[in-house]
Amino acid sequence: MKNAKTISPSLVVQQGFNVKMILFMIIALIVLFLLDVALGSVNIPLSEVLASFLGSSDNEAFSSIILKIRLPRAITAILAGSALSVAGLQMQTLFRNPLAGPSVLGITAGASLGVAAVMLATGSATTAFAIRQLGIGGSWLIILASTIGAMLVLLIILAISFKIRDNVIMLIVGIMVANITIAVVSIWQYFSDPEQIQEYILWTFGSLGGVTNEQLKVLALIIGFGILMTFFTSKSLNALLLGEDYAESMGLNIRWTRIGIIAITSVLAGAITGFCGPIGFIGIAVPHLTRSALNTSDHKILIPATVLVGAILMLFCDLLAKVPGSQTVLPVNAITALVGSPVVIWIILKRKNLKKSF
Repeated sequence: MKNAKTISPSLVVQQGFNVKMILFMIIALIVLFLLDVALGSVNIPLSEVLASFLGSSDNEAFSSIILKIRLPRAITAILAGSALSVAGLQMQTLFRNPLAGPSVLGITAGASLGVAAVMLATGSATTAFAIRQLGIGGSWLIILASTIGAMLVLLIILAISFKIRDNVIMLIVGIMVANITIAVVSIWQYFSDPEQIQEYILWTFGSLGGVTNEQLKVLALIIGFGILMTFFTSKSLNALLLGEDYAESMGLNIRWTRIGIIAITSVLAGAITGFCGPIGFIGIAVPHLTRSALNTSDHKILIPATVLVGAILMLFCDLLAKVPGSQTVLPVNAITALVGSPVVIWIILKRKNLKKSF
């Protein structure tokens, strides 16, 4: 077996998995979800939140705020955190690179290009406002555009990866492709109308509150399907951790596995980018945070745990973005960068050698 790496299976499943940690994550998710719904410019008692969920609230104003505004936003935060985190986990395993993620490898930039092709197109019928008025049809249009853009960029990265084996070089190539994509969008903006540019710039700030109830159904369907498909790739992801040659010797079709991971990652990152705008750092930070918390590299455990941690971190970022008690809502993209970057630095300092997980 040529160039096969004889790595101990203990690399994939390490000791230290703690069921109590999973229970703590579930409790933290529930608590943050309730706080995210309760806190904001108008603070609502938790008793009213629970009553609204049960349909027994007597306060119509509180009930309307909760069910029409805050509940969809909180659910969007859970979907966004889960999807981006799982997408980042798959990218890090596929490229065996601790710095890989949807944003770093250009997937988010590709999705932004797809959305720009719709929002900056000539004519007022394709502005963001008009797209929202289209309801489900507009949702699918944004989903399709962002997913195609994300997939095209990642296919370029993957095609180059067949000739380049060095992960560091691949990371650099991914950043360069992302920069090219951003440059194309910038040129497009230069020749667009001011109104269209304003809509697109507001979109790039990232927002969890712009998803309507109708659009949320579409988003939940896409993300649910993508995460479900990710569960079926857990064995393949574990095999890839031991090296491609070893995985092939175990009967894994590397080419089709890569295509499958690309498709799932593109759908997850493309859908979130399309509806919420580009959200960075979650896809990079959460997989490392999850590995560190559970002390395992087994994807059968990592995938559901990453979903939980991603949802928790995004709900926490949403709480910070809303600045409870004020009328200000900060761009969620800035908050995730402020929270995600220190997390990655802390994990690097703590573990010192992230390559041990790859």
